[in-house]
Amino acid sequence: MTAVARHAAARRPAITLQLAARGRGLPTPAQVRRWAAAALARAAEVTVRIVGAAEARRLNRAYRGRDYATNVLSFPYDSGRGMLRGDIVLCAPVTRREARAQGKTLEAHFAHLIVHGLLHLQGHDHERPREAARMEALEKKLLAKLGYADPYAAPGDPRRTHP
Repeated sequence: MTAVARHAAARRPAITLQLAARGRGLPTPAQVRRWAAAALARAAEVTVRIVGAAEARRLNRAYRGRDYATNVLSFPYDSGRGMLRGDIVLCAPVTRREARAQGKTLEAHFAHLIVHGLLHLQGHDHERPREAARMEALEKKLLAKLGYADPYAAPGDPRRTHP
């Protein structure tokens, strides 16, 4: 293996998809790997777990003190030797409900939430307006490269249908 090939293999993310929820429209491992590769700036080992509302609620309550199922949770771990490690948990029922309410395809919303969660693992946040603006701009840029529309555009906005 050449040095270039070793470098490319070292940067390739190791993504594991766990499906603890059922139903149509859940992303495939290939989709999750594609979305993750676009969002990751370095080598990573990440587990993406798609769960039901009860598990999402338990995790949100235990780790954030909020007693409801949320769409995405990110759990970063020690990033030794330049390797990013963490888990992302997505709640399938919340994601479906949000996609319907926002007039998005389920695929586009899953892509957005996985990109969003991976940015959190890499230290991005949206607690302050300036941080939120930076993170949203990066999400829009990454999703456009993947062929998805602006996730923050209002229904009827032309940016909603064309990246």
